[in-house]
Amino acid sequence: MDGVSRPDPRQAAQTAALSSALAGAVDLSALKARSEAAARQQAAGGAQGGAPATSPDGGGGGGYVIDVTEQSFQRDVLEASLQVPVIVDLWATWCEPCKQLSPVLERLANASGGAWILAKVDVDANQRIAQAFGVQSIPMVVAVVAGQPVDAFQGALPEPQVKDWIARILDALRDRMPAIAEGERRAAAGGAAAPEEEPEDPRFTEAEDALERGDYAEAEAAYQRILDQEPANEMALAALSQVRFLARAEQADPSAIARADAAPDDVDAQLAAADAEVAQDRAESAFGRLVAAVGRTFGDDREKVRSHLVGLFELFPADDPRVSTARRALARALF
Repeated sequence: MDGVSRPDPRQAAQTAALSSALAGAVDLSALKARSEAAARQQAAGGAQGGAPATSPDGGGGGGYVIDVTEQSFQRDVLEASLQVPVIVDLWATWCEPCKQLSPVLERLANASGGAWILAKVDVDANQRIAQAFGVQSIPMVVAVVAGQPVDAFQGALPEPQVKDWIARILDALRDRMPAIAEGERRAAAGGAAAPEEEPEDPRFTEAEDALERGDYAEAEAAYQRILDQEPANEMALAALSQVRFLARAEQADPSAIARADAAPDDVDAQLAAADAEVAQDRAESAFGRLVAAVGRTFGDDREKVRSHLVGLFELFPADDPRVSTARRALARALF
């Protein structure tokens, strides 16, 4: 649809399982349940949980500074990080160093023109997020890109060091995330105000709403309806792969890995173990497991493993080096 832009679900799929800093620590179903409960309270006119947390200096202050809760974490951090880096500031009202660092981060974010976003998390009000990041002391600042923590620091660093840290992240990602350069041009032109949001595609919104409710069957059906109209819609194709994996990942049993290791010729056990490993952000292990299984199998079993592996590839950006390496290994195993 003209005038509508969406994040690339090939990267969005990685939010199915966070990096090792997050994997296994966030109960996504619990977060969804909390979100649904908050929505019901708001619909009933309840006021609980309606106001966002305030930062140590009294407020966020701009379109590039966002107060994040467990309910909004997926949208404001994971999904936003598909476009630009999201810098997560984990703070608390009682934390004196936070009162030094948070204003620095807010000032830099508002001056960035949207080259990056500052997501502020009150660790006392959002303990599940704090646990997910493995917070032991605050302030703690984590850079999230494509749903994955990529760098972090603790303590109230001086502003020049903070600026250098952010600059290194932007330099490393500028070629891969065009929105960084767009934000920098906006900032250079003096237009640091947040741009107007582009209209949402209601078909994707319907699917995403179902996904947030944990209704994977309806989300899959919604994406399939898009594909029925537009078979070549790459975003819908990638999102469909994401939903199917999420449905499997929610049922993933960590003990499946040990069972598969004990039964290398059990194809179904290998597939379940690979899903569990991807859900733990052990993609290389999952890929290697299935490549090895391809080499040991024949006929329908080999095709079953190959197809499952290709489906896992689709959860990651096409230029992910882990995918490129595994694709080469798969080709060798097949031919």
